[in-house]
Amino acid sequence: MTSTTETSQRRHARSGRIRGRAWIAASYVIAALVAMPVLALLWQASRGSAGLWSHLAAHVLPHAISQTVTLLLGVGVLVALIGTTSAWLVTAYDFPGRRMLEWALLLPLAVPTYIIAYAYLDLLHPLGPVQGAVRAVLGYDSPRQFRLPDIRSMAGAILLLSFVLYPYVYLPVRAMFQTQAANLIEAARTLGTSRSAIFRQVALPLARPAIAVGVSLALMETLNDIGASEFLGVRTLTISIYTTWVTRSDLPGAAQISLAMLIMVVLLVSLERWARRRQRYAANAQRDRSFAPQQLTGRWALLALLLGATPVLLGFLVPGGYLAVEAWKRFHFAGLSESLFTEARNTFLLSAIATIAVLASGLAVAYAARAFPRRGLLIAQRVATLGYAMPGTVLALGILIWVAGLDRFIDQSAREFLGRSTGLLLIGSGVALGYAYLARFLAISVGSIEAGFSRIPLSYDHAARTLGQGVSGSMWRVHLPLSRGAVAAAGLLVFVDCMKELSATLLLRPLNFETLATHLYGEAARGTYEDAAMAALAIVLVGLLPVILLARSGPSRRDSV
Repeated sequence: MTSTTETSQRRHARSGRIRGRAWIAASYVIAALVAMPVLALLWQASRGSAGLWSHLAAHVLPHAISQTVTLLLGVGVLVALIGTTSAWLVTAYDFPGRRMLEWALLLPLAVPTYIIAYAYLDLLHPLGPVQGAVRAVLGYDSPRQFRLPDIRSMAGAILLLSFVLYPYVYLPVRAMFQTQAANLIEAARTLGTSRSAIFRQVALPLARPAIAVGVSLALMETLNDIGASEFLGVRTLTISIYTTWVTRSDLPGAAQISLAMLIMVVLLVSLERWARRRQRYAANAQRDRSFAPQQLTGRWALLALLLGATPVLLGFLVPGGYLAVEAWKRFHFAGLSESLFTEARNTFLLSAIATIAVLASGLAVAYAARAFPRRGLLIAQRVATLGYAMPGTVLALGILIWVAGLDRFIDQSAREFLGRSTGLLLIGSGVALGYAYLARFLAISVGSIEAGFSRIPLSYDHAARTLGQGVSGSMWRVHLPLSRGAVAAAGLLVFVDCMKELSATLLLRPLNFETLATHLYGEAARGTYEDAAMAALAIVLVGLLPVILLARSGPSRRDSV
C-alpha cells in the first residue's frame, strides 16, 4: 500500500513538472512569435541592394520622415494641451454639466482616426453641407466665389487626429489630478497661491509622467494610422511602406522603410521614459483625497462648459451625428445590403476568434511569469508585449515575409509527399491576419491579466499547493476565477480593437474577404462616402463599449478637503 502511494505521489509530481514546463514553453513560444516579424524585416531589408537603399534615402525617406515628424509634433502638442486642460477643468472647477463632461470627454475614443477623416472630408467638401451653409450666409452661389481652406493638409490632419486622440492624455492626467496629495494643494492655497498658479506650479509638474505616457500612446496611434493620413494627403512613413510594397511591388524597400519607422518608435518610447526619469512621489496619509473644486457661476460657468464640450463636439458629436444621418439616408433609400451583413459577420467572427487567441496567450504569458519568476520568463513577457508599439503596417509586413515563406514550404512539402498543392494555406485562410491581431494586441491582454493577478496574494498560491493543486490547478481553480473581471475587460478591449484595426487587415486579409473597416476604406477611397456610412456607424457604436467600461471604472471623486 505504501509503495502504491509513493508511486502515485511520484507520478503526480512528474505530471506537475510536465505541466510547469508546458507553461514555460508556451510563454517562450508566444514571445518568439511576436519577435519573428522584426527578425523577418531585418532579413528582408538585408536582401535589398545598396542602390535601392540609396534611392530610398535620397528620394523617399526625407519627405516621409519630415511629414511624419511634423505630424507627430503637431499631434503631440495639441493632444497634450487639450487633454491636460480638459482634465484640469473638470477636476479643479465645479459648474453645471461637469459630471456629464467627465465621461463625455472619453467619447472620441470610440471614433477611429480613419473614420473622423472620412466624416470631415465629406462634411467640409466644397460641395458639402458646411461650406454650402457658409456660402448661403455670405451670399455666394458657387465654390469658385468662396471656399474654406482644404481639410486635405498637414494642419487638417493634425487637428482631426488630435480631437480623436486627446483622451489618451485626458484619462491618465485626470486620474493623476484626482489622486495626488491634497496637502500639497492645501499648502499652496494657504500661502495665497491662485488656482491658476496651483495648476502651473504644483499640479502640472506632478502630472508630467501621466502626460508623457498619454502623449506617447497618442503618437503610437498616429504612427499606426494609414486611412486618415492617406485621405488627408499626408505622406507619412506608414503610407510610404504601403505604396512601396503594394504599388511598386518592392518588398525589400518596404522592409527598409519599416526599420526606419521602428527606429522612430524606439526613440518615442525612449523619449517618454527619459521625460519622467527623475519623477518620484512620496506616499502620505492624504493621498486618496483631492482638493475641493471651485464653484463657477454665471458667464464663467458657461465658458467652462463650452470649453469642455468643444473637444466632445468636434471629436465625437459632429462625426457621429453625420454618420447617423447618412446611414439613415442610405437605409431609407436602399435598405441594408447583403454585403453589409457578410462584412459584419466576417468582422465579428474574425475579432472573436482573435480575441480568444489573444486572451489565451496573454493568460499563458502572465501566469508563467507569476508562477515561475525567472529572468528569462520576465524577458519573454517584455518581448511578448512589444507588438503593441509596432505600427500595424510594419507588423503586417514582417508577418507576411516569414508566413509567406512558411506557406511556400508547406506547399512544396505537400506537392512532394501528397501530390497536391495547398496554395497560400496560412495567408489565404486568414491565419496570418489572426496572427497579426495576436501580436499587436497581446500587450493589452498581458497587462490587464497581470494587473488582475497582482491583486491576488501569493499566500493563495502557497495554500493551493499545500492542498495538492499543481501549477495548472492553481490557475484554473484560484487565479482565473479571482481575476475574471480583468480577463473580461481585456477581452472587450481586444475585441473592439480588432474590429477597428485597418492597417493589418488591409494588408493581410484573404482575397474577397471584407470587414467593416476595409469596406469603409474602399468606399472612401472611391469617394462614395454615403455607401460607407452604415459600416462606419457600426464601428463607432461598437467602439462605445470600452468607453462605457472606462467611464464606469475610472477614478471616482474622492473626499474633498
